[in-house]
Amino acid sequence: MQQNVTLEARVPTATYRLQFNGDFRFCDAARLVPYLDALGVSDIYASPFLKARTGSMHGYDIVDHNRLNPELGSRDDFNAYCAMLQRHSMGQILDFVPNHMCVEGGENERWLDLLENGPSSAHGEFFDVDWSPVKKELTDKVLIPVLGDQYGTILENGELVLSFQEGAFFISYYEHRFPIIPKTYSPILTHRLHELERLFPPDHEAYRELLSIVTAIDHLPFYTERDTERVRERYREKEVIKRRLWTLCSENWPIKEFIDENVRIFNGEKGNPRSFDLLDGLLRQQVYRLAHWRTATDEINYRRFFDINALGAIRMETPRVFEETHRLVMELVSEGTVTGLRIDHADGLYDPTDYFRRLQRACFLETRLASLGGSAGETPETLRETILQMYDEMLEVSPQTMPFYIVGEKILMKNERLPEDWPIHGTTGYEFANAVTGLMVDTRNGREFDAMYARFIQERPNFAEITYLKKKQVMRFSMGGEINTLGHYLNTLSESNRHTRDFTLGSLTRALMEVIAHFPVYRTYTATRKVADRDRQYIEYAVAKAKRRNPAMSESIFTFIEDVLLLRFYDSTGGEEQKQWLDFVMKFQQLTGPVMAKGLEDTAFYVFNRLVALNEVGGTPERFGLTMEAFHGQNIERARSTPFTMLATSTHDTKRSEDVRARISVLSEDPTFWHDCLMRWSRINRGHKVIVQGVKVPDRNEEYLLYQTIVGAWPAEEFTADGHGAFVDRVRQYMLKAMREAKVNTSWINPNPVHEEAVHHFVDAILRNVPTNGFLADLRRTLPPLVRCGMLNSLSQTLLKAASPGIPDFYQGTELWDFSLVDPDNRRPVDFDKRSVMLEGLRLAEQERGTLALARELLADMADGRVKLFLVWKTLCFRRDHRSLFEAGKYLPLEVQGERSDNVCAFERYNDGESVIAVAPRFFSRLGAVPAGGETWQDSRIVIPFESAGCAYRNIFTGKRVVTSPREGQTILPLADVLADFPVALLEAVREELPR
Repeated sequence: MQQNVTLEARVPTATYRLQFNGDFRFCDAARLVPYLDALGVSDIYASPFLKARTGSMHGYDIVDHNRLNPELGSRDDFNAYCAMLQRHSMGQILDFVPNHMCVEGGENERWLDLLENGPSSAHGEFFDVDWSPVKKELTDKVLIPVLGDQYGTILENGELVLSFQEGAFFISYYEHRFPIIPKTYSPILTHRLHELERLFPPDHEAYRELLSIVTAIDHLPFYTERDTERVRERYREKEVIKRRLWTLCSENWPIKEFIDENVRIFNGEKGNPRSFDLLDGLLRQQVYRLAHWRTATDEINYRRFFDINALGAIRMETPRVFEETHRLVMELVSEGTVTGLRIDHADGLYDPTDYFRRLQRACFLETRLASLGGSAGETPETLRETILQMYDEMLEVSPQTMPFYIVGEKILMKNERLPEDWPIHGTTGYEFANAVTGLMVDTRNGREFDAMYARFIQERPNFAEITYLKKKQVMRFSMGGEINTLGHYLNTLSESNRHTRDFTLGSLTRALMEVIAHFPVYRTYTATRKVADRDRQYIEYAVAKAKRRNPAMSESIFTFIEDVLLLRFYDSTGGEEQKQWLDFVMKFQQLTGPVMAKGLEDTAFYVFNRLVALNEVGGTPERFGLTMEAFHGQNIERARSTPFTMLATSTHDTKRSEDVRARISVLSEDPTFWHDCLMRWSRINRGHKVIVQGVKVPDRNEEYLLYQTIVGAWPAEEFTADGHGAFVDRVRQYMLKAMREAKVNTSWINPNPVHEEAVHHFVDAILRNVPTNGFLADLRRTLPPLVRCGMLNSLSQTLLKAASPGIPDFYQGTELWDFSLVDPDNRRPVDFDKRSVMLEGLRLAEQERGTLALARELLADMADGRVKLFLVWKTLCFRRDHRSLFEAGKYLPLEVQGERSDNVCAFERYNDGESVIAVAPRFFSRLGAVPAGGETWQDSRIVIPFESAGCAYRNIFTGKRVVTSPREGQTILPLADVLADFPVALLEAVREELPR
């Protein structure tokens, strides 16, 4: 696919991810802009900053798409921050969440309206609720699995509390808040009515008003009413009722006291179960059914983000939902304060292709109107239609027309490509993170690592089998409700044909689970009655694997499922049934992604621990590294198909930071060294294990993961006074999450506190900072060469990211060494003041002492991270000054010859007379303590095709020039010269021939 990138799309040269929350606000980002500009960053890549649940640390739990998050500052603060960006000619890419909203906590007004008005809610079409679910008792209701125990227990503990506020009644469960349907106010208002009669004569105005309100309540249309006029009547009259009731209470204190006492009575008396009957009866009449959170496994009837009950999916395929959720974003696009979008979890959408097309169309309208001096809200409809017609005409000529910079969060599996019909510039870069990590892993040692890992954990794991079993586990215990719903849908389809109607619900559901468990990618993208060849292959593969694995199941069931997924309609399949088949396929596609994510990333990746640097989002841990040829091949393909895709090495979603992976990758270079470490450490620490139910804890696999985690996350500098304790706590928290995600000895659903505490005890014991701790002493002796090689690895992967085809993205703080683990560890505060001072110090030092002297100084003391900051600064500024070279430049892999040829990745980027060569070494443990000069590189050299001898190149990291020379009929650059003073090189062609 050759993308036709046209029109006004503002493409960044480098992005920097900022995590906004209550501790990092718009004003903090504004102060950071000059530093990022000086660093060479062109665009801030902002985490979601729309209104999220109070206290959110990440912003993905949005409650209102059309408000800025007040915890981040005011609109004036936001405008000041955006003005600072514009002052520095910087753009802003917003991480936008179209798939889901937070539905817990009582802050989502749309969700509260749905809970008050049911299927006829004005916002009912926003949420993906099944109002006719498998469980008939939930018809026209929504199950809310939020309780910490069984409903009856919670009720009789008095944890569900009725309250009366401003004329309306609510149920509270700690921070959660649920509205009472006005139609059901009467039982509260009329309870003990005879006692009120003693206070007021029958003709008293306040008493008559109360009775009148009760009568009005009785005449309200029920929440299942679908007639438009009746629905409008209910909406109008229920608000009138609330106002009347509040006015009545405000003006008549006895009425208010009467209602408050009734509320107290309804709330029951702990220890008296019968006293809760009134509240129970009231709750049974509501749209929602409050339930123990575990019931979500089987009975939940609203689609979620993965298996997170708090995040309810929204129906972005509905035009009104799209328009209303994008109103503020389009306003920001029109203003130019948002110049790009990152779309979160595109695979969760009903039709991602259609969504991206509508999004590009909407952005085109806003940017074109802005160029004309108007906005969508104040522009005549005829002009809007003219502009949209213009876009549609361009789309007919070039389906890949992309007027706005958009990337999608899409995880591509092995050999999978981005769907060609998505009008976006690429992905968020997981595939590059895996490629560059794989390049740093020595593929030759895969079998030795297999054997060593198997010996240590005392079993021989098979990653494909682990993934299959974990996907099945997720479907049974986390997403059973979704599977049951899809199984019933499939059963309904089977009933319409005489040849398939004998299939049982149970057999269809089991077969469906088998197909999903074998699905090789996150999802397919069928949205019309034509199935793409790519998707056909994935479906046929999954069905064939499921058939082979289940010889006892009728093959005809799998054939039926394949027919449906491939839309191979029968002669008897009518038009309406064909629509149902397609709808089933699209819902099936929305489910396979979450199952893959939970089964693979969030479970299997914590079980198969052979070399955890490879266990990254979008990675293939069973493949031990990546060959140089494969890395170059991916770069060539990216330059051709998605030249503006993001290139990531760390993100908020990565399992480990780039520097942790870079260090762990070093272990692949010497299996014997790692084996000796494991044996020695295991022997030293075996006395700290605890026997739990006859088994030593941690188990061998947990211990193996723990050692890699300690090696990878150990700081480059000595611990501060409080640093050691903080490190131990981070490792404890990581191991807790890792164990629960693995779902072997404990889990989030069924925690095993005894096992978890035993592992924590082990961590504390082996990391106790006392002189007698032999493990800690051995660790401190062993780690220095690993730490140094890991830092050198990191420099190479940073250079490769900055020079490869695509847009380099930097996660906050990673311009210095960052040894973070999975979230929330990677959301710790970043010391930006320190980084800003360091950058200014580098700038002044270069002016005073020169580039070469500075480079040598930084290399001599790498622990403080300035050497990485220096590399980022020099490469990004060079890239910004030569953006056409990197955006449009061709990619040419360069051959490396000599004894160290396997130790270097080199390539050239060239365009319109400009040329630059990137040289990134790897496998540093074989290169000596300081990988520089003739002793290290001997006669190894880079072959420079299409050049003559005597051509000069300037290394931007040292300022030194190197000159091509002839050798055996080739033009070469000696690595001893290229890497004489710095471990990596970015060589700019000077284009002047020197005297020979």
